[in-house]
Amino acid sequence: MGQDTLHMIGNAHIDPVWLWQWQEGFQEVKATFRSALDRMKETDEFVFSSSSAAFYAWVEENDPAMFQEIADRIAEGRWEVVGGWWIQPDCNIPAGESFVRQGLYGQRYFKEKFGVTAKVGYNVDSFGHNGMLPQILKKSGMNNYIFMRPGTHEKGLPGHVFWWESDDGSRVLTARILFEYCTWGKELDQHVRRCAEQLRGPVNQLMCFYGVGNHGGGPTKENLASIARMQAENPDLQLPLSTPNRYFAALREVEDALPVVHDDLQHHASGCYAAHSGVKRWNRKAENLLLAAEKWSLLADWTTGQPYPKDYQHAWKGVLFNQFHDIMAGTSLEAAYDDARDLYGEAMSIASRGLNLAVQSFSWRINIPEEQGMKPIVVFNPHAFTSYINVELECGGIPENAVLVDDNDRVVPHQLVQSLATSNGRHRLSFMAELPSLGYRVYRLRAGEERATKAKTTEATWRATDTLLENELLLVEFDAETGFIKRLFDKEAGVEVFHQAGARPVVIEDKSDTWSHGVLDYQNEIGRFVAKRVRLLEHGDVKSVVRVTSSYGTSTLVQDFIMYRDAKQVDVRVTVDWHERFKVLKLRFPINVSHSNATYEIPYGHIERPVNGEEEPGQNWIDVTGLSRDTGESYGLSVLNDGKYSFDILDKEMSLTVLRSPIYAHHDPLVPDEDGEYSFIDQGIQRFSYALLPHKGSWVDAQTVRRAAELNQPPIVVVETYHQGDLPQADSFLTVDSDHVDVSVVKQAEDDNEMVIRCYETSGQPGTAHISLPKWARTFTVQFGPCEIKTFCIPKDVEQPIRETNLLEWS
Repeated sequence: MGQDTLHMIGNAHIDPVWLWQWQEGFQEVKATFRSALDRMKETDEFVFSSSSAAFYAWVEENDPAMFQEIADRIAEGRWEVVGGWWIQPDCNIPAGESFVRQGLYGQRYFKEKFGVTAKVGYNVDSFGHNGMLPQILKKSGMNNYIFMRPGTHEKGLPGHVFWWESDDGSRVLTARILFEYCTWGKELDQHVRRCAEQLRGPVNQLMCFYGVGNHGGGPTKENLASIARMQAENPDLQLPLSTPNRYFAALREVEDALPVVHDDLQHHASGCYAAHSGVKRWNRKAENLLLAAEKWSLLADWTTGQPYPKDYQHAWKGVLFNQFHDIMAGTSLEAAYDDARDLYGEAMSIASRGLNLAVQSFSWRINIPEEQGMKPIVVFNPHAFTSYINVELECGGIPENAVLVDDNDRVVPHQLVQSLATSNGRHRLSFMAELPSLGYRVYRLRAGEERATKAKTTEATWRATDTLLENELLLVEFDAETGFIKRLFDKEAGVEVFHQAGARPVVIEDKSDTWSHGVLDYQNEIGRFVAKRVRLLEHGDVKSVVRVTSSYGTSTLVQDFIMYRDAKQVDVRVTVDWHERFKVLKLRFPINVSHSNATYEIPYGHIERPVNGEEEPGQNWIDVTGLSRDTGESYGLSVLNDGKYSFDILDKEMSLTVLRSPIYAHHDPLVPDEDGEYSFIDQGIQRFSYALLPHKGSWVDAQTVRRAAELNQPPIVVVETYHQGDLPQADSFLTVDSDHVDVSVVKQAEDDNEMVIRCYETSGQPGTAHISLPKWARTFTVQFGPCEIKTFCIPKDVEQPIRETNLLEWS
């Protein structure tokens, strides 16, 4: 590769939110961009690189003249757009589709405004990087990637530069930044000297990042003078003012000799995946609400003529901004989370309005014959697979002897449970619904005879007491003294799922900072929540509920364990009122297997990890599968959740990390004053749900991905009236014939009124799927690689062909 070369990368890492709120970040973006433009006027050789479309959008809106200057410098080749995403997000917590939208909106913004797209993915400060990013980057137009964390002391890699590969085989040429992504001193001698010492092996060209950062700033006059002086003093070392694109172009001559890494890139700041439960739950809700709204809005636009909302992109951009790594990770100052809450609220309000318009445009056109005293209930399934799921809704005017029937007049067992309103005339109805794939079904609640299913509640296979839940498939027993699950028995398989102490909530000591710098696990158990009361709350034709109320210190934990009559899954609704400091709350589940394998969901994929007790990021589910000690056969347990991202699995014991309570924005090595007054994270009430899904065979056999999707994207319910209409009482709009392919997105195309479908392979095995849109006479066949993401644009005109595109919706 010729002479030893350090490509000097002028940049300014800007945290729009961290130890300051976004308004301060807004101002700093403008100041930094102004400074970079001024350096270009002073030094002809100076070039600058910057990411994050959100920053450019701020400048465009607030200083159009400077925005035009930037556009001119980009056209000149002296200002390089990198990153291609809306913001530099946390790279573990957002859903797979959020990473797609980062590129969809970021790259399209750069193309529209500057006529360019980024070729280099760029997340220099994110705390870890999920293993599906190479595929997402490559299918978003980026063949290269730059990161810094984890550093060399946190993860050993075969070199500073390597090919990073996803399960589907996608590769991006990846470079780890040496030491720092920014500099603070005027002279760069020490920084350059340290980087130059790394020039060895087959790669004798590396990047050396310089420029004031975090709170912005960028390269200074003194920085540039320092580089010029060092170049004159060291003729054997080339120090060109360069950009990431130029660097990766120089690497192409040795790319075939570079090693391949097939893994995610962890661990740095393990504690941030449990810090600030609120922002993480808001994120999960917003993502899923927007995805459901887009699906039904597109179907409504094509079916009923209800216009597709134009503000979904605006809502997504708010969600994407909040996924910035210091916001999403819970590591910003406390006031930043008021801002994040409000921005998530705006996004969810937009999604809720659009979803309501869509589903009510359907329900209003369904033909529902008049029947005196009858209450129609229309249930919409947001998933492209048939779903058998519990539905609960608030409504009024239910007669005491009401009967619930489906669209074929079949009686459906139902149960009245406690209303959310403490008022006469309001009720809460619970029943199990069989829902068509991405479709709907009408149920009718009407006056009738005493329902025939009532007697079944006394059957021996459907029992509930204060300490027991049982159906034909499962038996759950609780310890009345501790409140722990002392037994989970799979009656169908003849397997005791738990061993030893049973499932229990434990408290861990944690004196680390907000990030948990230098901490890999939380295993120092100092106490357990112990039951104050265990009692049967509900028992009827549909479900039974045991409530376990327990306490630790001044904190309270309420868990409602829900068993459905004919479901092999236990749902748990949790309310925590937490008042502890420097502690972690975990829910532990000891699995009665040997030779265990641990699998975690990651964005648009999954990964197996060692069972070593280290804290790991994950998403909607984790799973432990091994050999049952009872049968010797393959058996496991999946734990699903609707808002948690931090887990550990030690040997056969899996743990869901509920919360951490460090000081807000406390960064090691600062030591808090023992007498100081500080604000602590995760104090007070929070709510979430999880589910226990025991299974024979693997998590693939148990369809864990779909069960977790149902928990996170529940059915949508409309209480209607009877009326004439041209739509049937049950319908389906999209089906997939493979259990291992899920449709995550149905939306309107960015450029026209076409339908965009995004789907992905979930099992890690290649396969084929047939996707059908029966209302529009469309069926097409798709070949998938392992965990491959596919995107298709479908014109409404059946004479026009279906096109496969990249993630940017470009052919």
